[in-house]
Amino acid sequence: MKRLIAFTLMIMTVLCIVSCSPVMKNGNSLSRKNSLDNAFEATANITLERLDTVGIVKRFGNGMWSVEFESPNTLSGIKLEFSEGDVNASYKGLSFSVPQSVLPVKAMMLNLMKAVDDNAKTEELSGEETDGGFAVKGKLEGGDYVLTLNENGEISEFEMPNNKLKMIFSDYKPIESTNPTQTTAVTTSAEETTTAVTECAVESDE
Repeated sequence: MKRLIAFTLMIMTVLCIVSCSPVMKNGNSLSRKNSLDNAFEATANITLERLDTVGIVKRFGNGMWSVEFESPNTLSGIKLEFSEGDVNASYKGLSFSVPQSVLPVKAMMLNLMKAVDDNAKTEELSGEETDGGFAVKGKLEGGDYVLTLNENGEISEFEMPNNKLKMIFSDYKPIESTNPTQTTAVTTSAEETTTAVTECAVESDE
């Protein structure tokens, strides 16, 4: 009889502990502390339909990002800076209007920025555990997305399946939060800017 009473008390204690604990899991949905609202730099391997490119992506703060492409040759050296809704393009330090060949990548970056910046505003992220990661799913005007974080809460992947877009991040490291447009001094003349655009056009044709 004593054993039965002891067993019953133990079961009641366990049930009480479980019921009083904060619920972190709802079906397959989990919550995780948000660490997205940080300034960082990472290498991004980007696949967009038939385009494969590598670039250095930097987040300085909400709405303030930049990406500088390392490959392929048609994009190498081109840098896009996003700040307060504006987009500035430069090539080897010379500023010019965003070229036609970069427009798809510009749209891709805007989707990434929107997904990260929107999620960065919340205290906790809701998502699902994946193989060694944490997947946050959402919807943008451009389509559905999956933002995957690693065990440290850092961005590891960004994917929009309907747009045939996938970005894989590596070499993540924190940086100082500054305005990207303040890091590039624009002191070019009209002739220098024209030369830069011409050089880009020549490389694109090649």
